[in-house]
Amino acid sequence: MVDTLSSKKIVILGTGGTIAGQSALRDDNINYLAAQVPIDVLTAHVPGLASHIEGYVLCTEQVAQVDSKDMNEQVWCRLAQRTAMALAQPDVHAVVITHGTDTIEETAFFLQSVLPADKPVVLTCAMRPSTASDPDGPQNLRDALTVAMDPNAVGVLVVCAGFVHAAAHVQKIHPHRLDAFSSGDAGPLGSVQESHVRWAVLPLPFTHPAWDVTGLSADQPWPQVEMVLNHAGATGAVVHALVQAGVKGLVAAGTGNGTLSHPLTEALQFAMASGVQVVRSTRCAFGPVMAETDAVIPVAQGLSPVKARVALQLSLLGLAAANATQPMD
Repeated sequence: MVDTLSSKKIVILGTGGTIAGQSALRDDNINYLAAQVPIDVLTAHVPGLASHIEGYVLCTEQVAQVDSKDMNEQVWCRLAQRTAMALAQPDVHAVVITHGTDTIEETAFFLQSVLPADKPVVLTCAMRPSTASDPDGPQNLRDALTVAMDPNAVGVLVVCAGFVHAAAHVQKIHPHRLDAFSSGDAGPLGSVQESHVRWAVLPLPFTHPAWDVTGLSADQPWPQVEMVLNHAGATGAVVHALVQAGVKGLVAAGTGNGTLSHPLTEALQFAMASGVQVVRSTRCAFGPVMAETDAVIPVAQGLSPVKARVALQLSLLGLAAANATQPMD
């Protein structure tokens, strides 16, 4: 859409994903190529969009075109920088980001950790490609714009299948169904009904300072942080191999309340003694790890393993802030 001077702009940044996917067969929602359709074309195919956003001007930009399973820190840098630039403009009301479902929770948490929270940043996605006989992307994008225009929206949010999730809590919990996301024990913040947002809990702005994301470099490698999983028969072999490879941080996804086998615990303690930063989360879908009084391996402040990895990366980059993380329960 044409970018004109306005006091109410919404910037839509495209990064690819299934929402921009194409399949050779309209009924095939599995064998498709993600990240094929440009963001301006996606936006043009949202029914009734012009009347829905009356009073706002949409500005579209293609930041990346990737399948979100291949999302990486380089794309994160570009996305954070472009989002920050847009938010800094006084005539920009909000930013909407189209993204793949597989890693949207990680991107949302990353953006929440580095961006100012005084304007809404709304991520949305799709479980069906754009060529499906009944694609969900157009409605999700329309709902994301509805949330972006709502006066109560603030901070980083994820909108999918009519629900509004906080970046700190959202998780993908199903590989196929349209309503693939959950906010665990916290529940969704609200829902979009008849082009209006019905808030169950109003989103609150985060108090951590906004970082100068221009200092994030897409050209320099980030600290390597990997995840290891506790399971029946878990050994420390993977940990020792990662330490040997020069890993800087490890997130242990424990069983239950972050429990780890004795061999894995010993290997992680060896990693810590070798200078590797280690945190412990749980592979359970819901609920935080409650630290034992004699815990040797620190817990991940209520974060899921993938979000704990992002937080640890930012910590190693020197970008962590005391209030940049929130528990997932």
